[in-house]
Amino acid sequence: MLRSALWQCQFRTITCSHRIYISSRPSSLQTLRTLTNRATMPYPPIEPFETGNLKVSDIHTLYYEVSGKKDGNPVIFVHGGPGGGTDVTDRTFFNPEKYKIILFDQRGAGKSTPSACLDENTTWDLVKDMELLREKLNIEKWHVFGGSWGSTLSLAYAQSHPDRVKSLTLRGIFTLRKSELRFFYQDGTSHLFPEAWDEYIAPIPEDERDDLMKAYHKRLHSDDEATRLTAAKAWSKWEMWTSKLYVDPKQIAHAEEAKFALAFARIENHYFVNEGFMRDGQLLEKQSIDKIRHIPTVIIQGRHLNYTTKATTAYALKKAFPEATLHIVPDAGHSSREPSTTKLLVEATDKFADIQ
Repeated sequence: MLRSALWQCQFRTITCSHRIYISSRPSSLQTLRTLTNRATMPYPPIEPFETGNLKVSDIHTLYYEVSGKKDGNPVIFVHGGPGGGTDVTDRTFFNPEKYKIILFDQRGAGKSTPSACLDENTTWDLVKDMELLREKLNIEKWHVFGGSWGSTLSLAYAQSHPDRVKSLTLRGIFTLRKSELRFFYQDGTSHLFPEAWDEYIAPIPEDERDDLMKAYHKRLHSDDEATRLTAAKAWSKWEMWTSKLYVDPKQIAHAEEAKFALAFARIENHYFVNEGFMRDGQLLEKQSIDKIRHIPTVIIQGRHLNYTTKATTAYALKKAFPEATLHIVPDAGHSSREPSTTKLLVEATDKFADIQ
């Protein structure tokens, strides 16, 4: 069987009014810890049958790859960050016997070049890049799968090109509203992870801490390489600290890697200080949602310790878009790799696999 034995565990789904599903698994705390910290790959790791580089501007070239079934149902994986890049495990959310799986690294991220470049790097540039990639691969319509910032970009893409989207699978909803950014980077999550917060604010003098995103922007653009790197690692480490129900030491270590930290922190901060290059709340406006109401959509949101993206944002999307199905996951945080979240993500992609 292609499924991991992990999913032989019992799993209950409670159906509530308004089509919101709260999923839970009866287990001891020790079992939960074991499951949460275990790598979860619902489909076996696979290798791409095609890789390439797509020049999308005079400055930027994107890395992309294609795996799974060559004539399968196309799905595009939209990574988080912005600036996070893709990982080989991102292929495993999809049944490789049914899907043609497309991964790409957004401008400045992962294997795309130039690394960490902020010129010509906006939400709408990335939306155009997705269309260029679709045309490059001769795809008429595709499924769109995105989490965290990937949910932001997936919504922006779908609202710009609703006729090109077969389904939306969205996780850890983030819509770039000022209230969301302030909660995570200024006043909110800080009250729940005080030891990690101390490390996050350490590079910033006390007289600049009233606007931490602005203060980090200054340092991430410093002429001094050491200053840039110190700020990048502190910014990246804060996000890794807060993304899972149980802190993952591997993610913390990843935040210490210079190339990743610089791309991740510089691109994220660039997008956030510029408020996503869109109106506050634009993705939730009625005229925006009206464009995608016909698209089958599943929203999956970790409730417990999901301090990177608040459950209130996913709920706001559900209220604006009642046609979508919302799953609230009580034993998960922000990461797509927490067992209950992963299970629901794979269930969603399995459900959509036969939509042509």
